[in-house]
Amino acid sequence: LILSCVVTLSLSVLGRPATFLEDFRITWSDSHIRQIDGGRAIQLVLDQNSGCGFASKRQYLFGRVSMKIKLIPGDSAGTVTAFYMNSVTDAVRDELDFEFLGNRTGQPYTVQTNIYAHGKGDREQRVNLWFDPAADFHTYSIMWNHHQIVFYIDEVPIRVYKNNEARNIPYPKLQPMGVYSTLWEADDWATRGGLEKIDWTKAPFLAYYKDFDIEGCPVPGPVNCATNSRNWWEGTAYQALNAMEAKRYRWVRMNHVIYDYCTDKSRYPVTPPECMSII
Repeated sequence: LILSCVVTLSLSVLGRPATFLEDFRITWSDSHIRQIDGGRAIQLVLDQNSGCGFASKRQYLFGRVSMKIKLIPGDSAGTVTAFYMNSVTDAVRDELDFEFLGNRTGQPYTVQTNIYAHGKGDREQRVNLWFDPAADFHTYSIMWNHHQIVFYIDEVPIRVYKNNEARNIPYPKLQPMGVYSTLWEADDWATRGGLEKIDWTKAPFLAYYKDFDIEGCPVPGPVNCATNSRNWWEGTAYQALNAMEAKRYRWVRMNHVIYDYCTDKSRYPVTPPECMSII
């Protein structure tokens, strides 16, 4: 008997509701994914046999992607629950990552974000969450427009990546990206750098998702959508953090960031140029 996690999908592209099969495909281990509630929800599981994952059938260029997630409770060390966008191009990949790193019971849950732009990655930041993400659902979002990329948790910005192409800093704006989610085992690095291994006696490991939403330009789709300045996510209100968002962002940076590649002198003796931008 496979115990499972529930993922409720309420996908909206141009206001159109969708079932799982309309807009998603299974990418990994269909034996661990089951549709429920008429296709508006699916179930995923990680056990010793396999993890699993799914992806959007279409790719998108700019917009906002969000989902509500309730992470694995208890001892989840060695597991990774990922929600990300990916251009699926090897050498010049663009990618925007949320990776939720499992923990030993009682330790803070850590979320790692990473950004690939024109094939250049290694831009990891880690934040210890200020709540128990396994006790209830919380909303995780990625906003992506021509001006900035912002990672949000419950509308609190935890990471900002500005468009600094004027300073020859790569920014993802040419390649559409698909939307992905996976639940998998990575105990060689996920928890305390791989020191904490997965305890399979605690399996199956369950994470819960619901209210998945995409608002963006589908590709293939209207040719001029991605360059349309009237798209709501391109509006003035979304070109920079507002005063309240900036205050919340500073609070996260001061109190909850536990790793930032920008300050890792062992990896980057010279501070990467994108780290010099001011919000």
